[in-house]
Amino acid sequence: MSVFRPRRLAAAVALCFTSVTPLTVLAQEVAAQTAQMAQLAQALAPVVVTGARFDADAALPPIGAIVIQSEDIQRAGVNDVNSAIRKIGGVYGRQSLDGSPDFSLDLRGFGTNSSQNMVIVLDGVRLSENELSNAILSTIPIDSVERIEITRGGASVLYGDGATGGVINIVTRRPVKFSRRGSMFVEGGQFGAGELRLSGAHAWEGFAADATLDTQRTDNYRNNNEFKQTQFAGGAQWFSDAGRAGFRYEGARQDMGLPGSLKASQFASNPRLASTPDNAASLDSDRLTVFGQRRIGAYDLAADLSYRKKHSKASYFGDYPSVTDYESKQTQFSPRVRHLGHVAGLLNETVAGIDMTYWTRVATGGSSADANQHAKAIYLRDELRFDAAHQGRLSAGVRRELFDKNFRDPFGYGSTAYSAVQAVNAWELQASYMPLAHTTVFGKAGQSYRLATSDENAYPQTNNQPLAPQQSHDLELGVSYASALQKLTARVFRHQLTNEIFYNPSVYANVNLAPTRREGFELDAEQRINADWTLNGHYQYVDARFTEGSNHGKQMVLVPKNTLSARISWTPASGQTADLGAQWVDNQRFGNDFANQCSARIPSYTTLDARYARTYGQWEVALQGLNLTDKHYYSQAFGCNSAIYPADGRQFKLSARYSF
Repeated sequence: MSVFRPRRLAAAVALCFTSVTPLTVLAQEVAAQTAQMAQLAQALAPVVVTGARFDADAALPPIGAIVIQSEDIQRAGVNDVNSAIRKIGGVYGRQSLDGSPDFSLDLRGFGTNSSQNMVIVLDGVRLSENELSNAILSTIPIDSVERIEITRGGASVLYGDGATGGVINIVTRRPVKFSRRGSMFVEGGQFGAGELRLSGAHAWEGFAADATLDTQRTDNYRNNNEFKQTQFAGGAQWFSDAGRAGFRYEGARQDMGLPGSLKASQFASNPRLASTPDNAASLDSDRLTVFGQRRIGAYDLAADLSYRKKHSKASYFGDYPSVTDYESKQTQFSPRVRHLGHVAGLLNETVAGIDMTYWTRVATGGSSADANQHAKAIYLRDELRFDAAHQGRLSAGVRRELFDKNFRDPFGYGSTAYSAVQAVNAWELQASYMPLAHTTVFGKAGQSYRLATSDENAYPQTNNQPLAPQQSHDLELGVSYASALQKLTARVFRHQLTNEIFYNPSVYANVNLAPTRREGFELDAEQRINADWTLNGHYQYVDARFTEGSNHGKQMVLVPKNTLSARISWTPASGQTADLGAQWVDNQRFGNDFANQCSARIPSYTTLDARYARTYGQWEVALQGLNLTDKHYYSQAFGCNSAIYPADGRQFKLSARYSF
């Protein structure tokens, strides 16, 4: 097991407040042209779109997107980004298997591989990787988040591999000169839960810095499910009206117990039981990102250079004891350019960019394998604004990406070595129009893709032969209504997939499935009842099934047909707030039931959570309850009435926050 290494985090803290000479020079050049650029920025700012991977006006999100504002996060009292996406954004999530707060998020019913069929982006930097694991969101300080944009449906043109289910774009706060903020947060609760978080940010004229230090631990609901995490995040940037440049570091140290799965009889008698009382794992991760953006005339230039290192270790005991121990590194470089101008008198935005990623994994012990992947992509997207009175928008884009994959594991039980180059394409067409006041209709069509991760290619149906790329033809039609008191967005969608990548338990291997389809309906609604009360809800219906092959017409596994969540918030002017939420999830097929022959299903369940908070000057004290009815349920089960991973029982937490 790894332990907290204070010297590494101390060095990272020092790095975030060290002067960087080249960035200072750039800031001086930017300042010299501020007056000239400010006038152009003011004229063109209203046409900026977040979906184009550039800074944008929060009032102009991607077409059909749902936006979670920092005010929504504060009102709901959630303490991590993953919870905000699930509770406020209505995204279905499954309990993590390692005791961390990083639930597996699922956009549009992709079951076990939901994390590989969506992309998570933080300030333009992709967090989703070439590994069969969830993006780690618990290391993103919730106090630093300005908004979270949830765009459902295919988005591979801008975001590449895995963006079939959609994209979650996390945008952190932009500095405002001569401002500062800080907070101290402490929380305790049942099952030995505790957290202490210190954060602060200060902006001067043209320079800003921020830092967050957080430590948390919990024994969790189940035995041998202890989770500990210590993290630091911080950065600095130089900014002006013409651009910005800076760097950011995030580091985390995690240790966790792995309780294993249960049979149905074990779950019924004691859901807190650990079938593997000695299994444990650790994860150390570090990410350093350098970024820059600058406006020159009608052009915006931007680039992100990100380096991530991760060390993962796990020890498994029992009938088949094993150890995995590896270090992976990833470097991303994403230069891009945007042109804002006019075509035949219509506002036009063109975005072009290159994405280059190099990922490598080196086994340092145990049964892990060595692998690497080099990806190179080029994309082009154009958006035309027409009919200003009805805010018409029309966009089109294309992407071409090459993947060079290599793998070596001479002692592996599956693949021992391979080298392959795979090429994929994506395209999209989008349109929106406002035929009536407050009402917008929109549509999307396109092609998205996903490549098998190195973990999946380690155990394919045919050894030493990487799985074929997964492709999806995506279609979506929707309508939204927004006024001062109401917001409503409804969509119908369909994804026709070929070569879907999935683990097939009947052959004990990862395979390309026969063609599959996901189609359904989504509804996001918010109603302000009066000045004090707000009600919002999210509903999703997904029909996921095979369309060809031996399982033609059968339902896909681990996909609930219906999910529904609703929250009611009370925010009077008296310094009190209250929030009550409920989620209902329909029954699902077990993870190995491709033929739909298991007589049982994962049962449906309903959970309730609530929070009450009161402010006293600069202090806020809050009481929070999770799974208030102490419902015994599970959302992860990979065998027929077996391989069950129970979800958490009822828990109460008491917290205090001091803001300064």
